[in-house]
Amino acid sequence: MVSRNMFGRALAAAGTVAALACCASASASAATGTVSSVAKLVPSAIKAKGTLTVAADASYAPDEFIGPNGKTVVGMDADLSAALGKVMGLKVTVANVGFDDIIPGMVAGRYMLGASSFTDTKAREKQVTFVDYANVGESFYTLASGGAKISGITGICGLTVSVEKGTTEEDDAQAQSTKCTKAGKKAVSVSVFPDQNQANLAVSSGHAQLGFADTPVASYQVKQSHGKFKLVGAAYAPAPYGIAIAKTTGLAPAIKAAMIYLINKGTYGAIFKKWGVQSIEIPASKVKIDGAIS
Repeated sequence: MVSRNMFGRALAAAGTVAALACCASASASAATGTVSSVAKLVPSAIKAKGTLTVAADASYAPDEFIGPNGKTVVGMDADLSAALGKVMGLKVTVANVGFDDIIPGMVAGRYMLGASSFTDTKAREKQVTFVDYANVGESFYTLASGGAKISGITGICGLTVSVEKGTTEEDDAQAQSTKCTKAGKKAVSVSVFPDQNQANLAVSSGHAQLGFADTPVASYQVKQSHGKFKLVGAAYAPAPYGIAIAKTTGLAPAIKAAMIYLINKGTYGAIFKKWGVQSIEIPASKVKIDGAIS
């Protein structure tokens, strides 16, 4: 995994301390333990193994990032993965994997799940199965002093935008660039980085005029920047987040049942509150298998 830069490491540590200090009573492990009605849906081979291997790109705070000890993956998705495993009666191990390598690694059989702020798209559904668990838009951020001024994605023509490789934001920024040139405007200069920390650093150092990330992540960077960043323009293209599941595992029904249980039990809400991402929650009735809208 690409090493974390100093700026990203400081944000991660500050975020972890702040989240745990303000919300110590909101336990990410509020699930009571194995739930028989859910555990019976776990395929026998996985049940016998007893372990659920999960991949996450730990540069996307507050959803997934490296904790204060410098090695443990923490965040909303890490807590949610642990809670899902507990309900299914499985031990969860989370591996820190570059975002662009997660789905190929799942297809190759190295990981059972990808819990890494994946937007459920029809293109990704061809490779993995998703259980949708949140509704998330995309947002731009810029320097608070002297940063870019836009009203939305149509205003990024001619600007330099930093994104993480393999993300929906990379695709959307490139698509907007094509629209810009077709309209006779300057193309978007899309700067693609191996992880979100480096994309953030490009904005803080002035090498990119805008950062583009999922709304909770962009908002978190702004909060942790101590006034260096600000959100700019309208949020774009709300879409479902999904837990990615290797198609060969047969785990989708169990993950869906576990997610619905966690929502109804209140564990899901406690996790999202702990990390300050309540705005992306969905009700149990909206949990779907492969619910991509585009």
